Amino acid sequence: MTPLRSSSSAIRKPGAAMTPGAPVLAPLRDEMRDFLLTERDFEKIRALIHKRAGISLGSHKREMVYSRLARRLRTLQLADFSTYLAQLEADERSSEWEYFTNALTTNLTSFFREAHHFPLLAEHAKKIGRPYSVWCAAASSGEEPYSIAITLAEALGERAGTVLATDIDTQVLAKARSGIYTAEQVSRLSQERLKRFFLKGTGARAGSVKVKPELAATVTFEPLNLLAPDWGLREKFDAIFCRNVMIYFDKPTQGQILERFAPLLKPNGLLFAGHSENFSYVTRSFQLRGQTVYELTNKSGAA
Repeated sequence: MTPLRSSSSAIRKPGAAMTPGAPVLAPLRDEMRDFLLTERDFEKIRALIHKRAGISLGSHKREMVYSRLARRLRTLQLADFSTYLAQLEADERSSEWEYFTNALTTNLTSFFREAHHFPLLAEHAKKIGRPYSVWCAAASSGEEPYSIAITLAEALGERAGTVLATDIDTQVLAKARSGIYTAEQVSRLSQERLKRFFLKGTGARAGSVKVKPELAATVTFEPLNLLAPDWGLREKFDAIFCRNVMIYFDKPTQGQILERFAPLLKPNGLLFAGHSENFSYVTRSFQLRGQTVYELTNKSGAA
């Protein structure tokens, strides 16, 4: 059995003496993995996802990038990241771009996350009345748009509100459309809400629930890239939810998106942001109304 060598002995110059007590350098992580991810590859990935989806990946995201894209390399039976990136850039219309974007999109969500927003939504909906429309611009796997739909049903009655739920990730949208969730995913919902808005799974679906058709009918799921030049939206909304998304964009991109939100919001509409997001210094189109809730600065101009 060959004894393990320290990486320092492997890289020192011939004839160089080892310094007693000198720290032993750990091997590069990629040397212990299936694929080589060079710094150049990582920087190219950061540039491509920013161009494609506006997402600004920090330098500390290298581990995440490796783990998520390594699956694609295995599936495609490629030897390294540089080959993968070369194939990706060779065809702008390749279906692989969708896999690439989906892999690097973060989709952390839950039912009634940041719960303080939903009583405000209910109060606003009662004030505006029916019909009431909401655009959820980061639908993920559906928990947020269904939480919005439940809130509107409770505030205004069945089918009184509509939710357009969009996301760049087509895989999570497919899950959202199915409306199926595990018992753990709905564990924080009250028994009253579970009984009113969900069907209990049986047989092979035991231990899971499914959104009732009546509620599902009020939510429309569509793919949408917030960086696309034309979102294809022609209606105005009473509220826009764009929570915990802007943190992945740089400030100029945030400003551009917010400026495009403004004409899509009705004069007395509300914009709901994530707990770690602050738009006050990013745009003049919106002003803070409450905790991470914004309204149009010029309401008359939005009519």
